[in-house]
Amino acid sequence: MALKLIQRIPFRIRCYPAGSVRPLSTSSQVLCVTCLCTSAGRCIRIWGCRKLLQDSVTRSLTTIVREPAFITSSSVGIHRDSVPRFCLTQLHRPTAIEEQSFLHRLETCSSSRQIFRLLRSVEIMSDTMAAAALHRVADLEQEGGALTNPTVLEEATIRALCFQLEQDSGRLTNAGLVSALLACTRLYLDPWSTLMVRLMSESQARLDRGEMTIGELCTLGQAILAIEGPGSVMLEQLMEQIQRQELSNWSLADLVAVYRLLQGGVGVDRKYRDLLNAMHSHAVTVTSRMDPAAVSGVLGALVTLNQMQAMPLVINLCKQAVRHVPHFTDEELTHVLGALMHFGHSDHYFMGAMEKYVPTVAFTSHPETITKVMQFFGRRNILSPPVFDAIAESFVYRADDYSTSQVARQIMAFGKLGYLPPNAGQVFRKVETILHTRFSHFQPRTLLNLLHACILVERFPVNFVSKVFSSYFLQQLQEQSMGIDRAALAQLTQLYMTVKLECPFYEGPKLLPKYRVKSFLMSGRSLETPVDPHLYNSVKTGLVDLLGDRSYFGSKVLTPYCYTLDVEIKLDEEGYVLPASQTDDVYKRIALCIDGQKRFTSNLRQLLGKEAIKQRHLRFLGYEVVQIPYFEFEKLQSKTSMVEYLHQKIFPHTYRLSW
Repeated sequence: MALKLIQRIPFRIRCYPAGSVRPLSTSSQVLCVTCLCTSAGRCIRIWGCRKLLQDSVTRSLTTIVREPAFITSSSVGIHRDSVPRFCLTQLHRPTAIEEQSFLHRLETCSSSRQIFRLLRSVEIMSDTMAAAALHRVADLEQEGGALTNPTVLEEATIRALCFQLEQDSGRLTNAGLVSALLACTRLYLDPWSTLMVRLMSESQARLDRGEMTIGELCTLGQAILAIEGPGSVMLEQLMEQIQRQELSNWSLADLVAVYRLLQGGVGVDRKYRDLLNAMHSHAVTVTSRMDPAAVSGVLGALVTLNQMQAMPLVINLCKQAVRHVPHFTDEELTHVLGALMHFGHSDHYFMGAMEKYVPTVAFTSHPETITKVMQFFGRRNILSPPVFDAIAESFVYRADDYSTSQVARQIMAFGKLGYLPPNAGQVFRKVETILHTRFSHFQPRTLLNLLHACILVERFPVNFVSKVFSSYFLQQLQEQSMGIDRAALAQLTQLYMTVKLECPFYEGPKLLPKYRVKSFLMSGRSLETPVDPHLYNSVKTGLVDLLGDRSYFGSKVLTPYCYTLDVEIKLDEEGYVLPASQTDDVYKRIALCIDGQKRFTSNLRQLLGKEAIKQRHLRFLGYEVVQIPYFEFEKLQSKTSMVEYLHQKIFPHTYRLSW
């Protein structure tokens, strides 16, 4: 009779969308018609009741459906005689050597099938080994917030392993328990499945008893975040226990684990600020003992938590990163470079280590790592020919495997620093080929950044500029960014100026006036660097002595061509200086570019790309450009030497008059 009732009850697959939070409760009453059990801990909603399981040993794993993955059915059965049997021993655990050997073999597995084969070959297994196997399956199958192959959960081996973890949940070690729970969240198992409920219930019981170490609490916290989100009451209880622990007694692994937990969502909205500040102070004293993973992990956490006040720690971590540069994994190095860009920090020793390391891996590192290297050097205005030349060489051979974003970001670094590698011809022919074959794959803003970077180094993408000036592209650009911002309009304007000035054969569409800016000098992403005030004042004093009066030169003059001149001097046909206010009878205009340190790369005296194109365009427009670089002018000690220097620069073929 009971079986007939059970057959009438529809078994439904619970599928929850990504990001949904289902709070777990172990006190809800569920009535089972077979065993009349009212304990949710013994009678499971999804997998059936315990008594039925003893009769038929039929079980199922259900997963959370995460877009775009879609699981049509996750109901599977385990039959007593057809699956592996696992015994998670506690009395006679594997030795440390045996466990390390297993973990090493597990790490070499490149597919879930290999993992299952390894599991079936193991005679003695601990709970931590079982959890590690589940984690490795997740490593191989996870992609984009879902499993690439959800049917992997229907494999007999993994179902048997999960069944044993469920049966032995009360006998698992703390480390094995929390690790298994976290692995289940990474496999997107249904939070209301038997296994998950039992693991959560057991974890709650042990948390109540205060039995867990810092590391175990952090692992449990990661699992709770995945199941219930940062507002979980259980998570708050866990954090209270962590804060009660004396920070000086934490191991280095504990410190890194807490950073990762806070990074995962616990520390958002400035929660636990006092704990974080105490951790920063303690971390400064132990950075010298951090391995590559720890350095990368802590820096990544500082970025996520936006800990701008932790600069002493960032500086120490950068120093420690110097010795680890050759030993970072691609992912770790990517995080380190991203963090140093975020905090705006680098040092000479780190750059030296990168210059030695990057050329050796330019052809083998992950594309995103190579791209991040270029972004880092570009963002910090550091021109390293060994790094740029090696990456330029690898670009020719590897660019077909790069995403459009990676292609654009690498070329943008060349453009920003105004550097052309020895194989520039090959590099930009490759860029042109990619534009031809994958033009429609580029996001509008990415494409604009790429084309603009090309003109900064005198490479003119004429075949594609016409498409950028089309109304269709401009509409796409507007839709992508909810309107075209001023920086994008400035790039479009400079692109248009470039083809008009430097590509007279261009006959494509024009950029409509409504998309043009009147000045390239703006806050934020300006296409000009403002003049250095201190250097400008020194030059101005010398010019007054040279020309006889302040009225004979203009300052910060906005031209009709969008560029702002630091100083403009007007001459008549006979070479006499005219007052700055005079507009008639102007035969010649001299543009003084007072170039401070920020207009050059930080390590070499080379103009940035945006300053080089400005001076190039001014010459095309008829100006005589006179460059006053800081490294020449700052050497002058006396007023007389300054005036003499300016005379030689501005009027090299005339005698200086005395006023």
